[in-house]
Amino acid sequence: MMRPVFWCMALCSSCLVLAVQAATTGDMTLVPVKVSAHAYYVEGELGLASGANQGFNSNAGFVVTDDGIVVVDALGTPALGRALIDAIRKVSSKPIKRVIVTHYHADHFYGLQSFKEIGVEVWAHQEAREYLENAEAPRRLAQRRADLFPWVDESTRIVPPDAYLQGDTEFTLGGLHFDVVYLGPAHSPEDIAVVVREDRVVFAGDIIVAGRIPFVGDADSKRWLAAIDRLLALKPMMLVVGHGKASVDPVKDLQVTKEYLVYLRSAMGKAVADFVPFDEAFGATDWSRFSKLPAFGAANHINAYGTYLTMERESLQSTQPNTD
Repeated sequence: MMRPVFWCMALCSSCLVLAVQAATTGDMTLVPVKVSAHAYYVEGELGLASGANQGFNSNAGFVVTDDGIVVVDALGTPALGRALIDAIRKVSSKPIKRVIVTHYHADHFYGLQSFKEIGVEVWAHQEAREYLENAEAPRRLAQRRADLFPWVDESTRIVPPDAYLQGDTEFTLGGLHFDVVYLGPAHSPEDIAVVVREDRVVFAGDIIVAGRIPFVGDADSKRWLAAIDRLLALKPMMLVVGHGKASVDPVKDLQVTKEYLVYLRSAMGKAVADFVPFDEAFGATDWSRFSKLPAFGAANHINAYGTYLTMERESLQSTQPNTD
């Protein structure tokens, strides 16, 4: 009489295994959007990575040349990396030559292992070494395994670059000229942008996000604002951002990120100057200008606290005597 119960339990267990296998092999279809003669991108959902969006909250791009394909960022899970490869194959069968990582944040590089499985070279800036060689990288991976299981699990691994870049770099592939522009430390110490000269397309990583609050944390917001100005100086016809829709009006679309950073620095800088404790300052600040933007609830308190600490450091540095 017990056999039907055990049989049902076994069947349910098998169904769960199949469901997990289906999820981790990736049932998500990514749609490449063409933004110039040679460049494409896929657009993640606004907001933070979650189980509901299977970790798909960031953008990645690729450029098709006569001799092969250059990919910019790899998305946030191995399954999304595979889905990105499938999306590229819808456009071209040319070999994927390399992936350039704009910065080593989890939502932009956990898909790298799928590219390494097919022998693709990975480039990133040398400032990524600090993150990859200290305890933060495995700590973050453990957190992602808990938050994004089964799309990030025990088989997910951190993939370091094959080549570490220093400063600005340029290269040519298939008749197209690429500039890899170092913009950090800003959103992260290793921030880079990738420019396709002939198309006047810039892949900006998370220096710019469109239609949502950026994640600031303990970033160098002063340098970040300078990086935005440097991006504008490149005069792109198309700006592919790290989150949100690609921009055909970079000056306009850069403003949300820029205004938010300026406001954070102004509000938290005044609190530091007036010796107002953070919790009091945060509660007294009018956030209504930004509160309806996606990711505000999840990111704003962290951003404000990180900026408060940043402004404290800047204040201390400005009062230290010059010993030169």
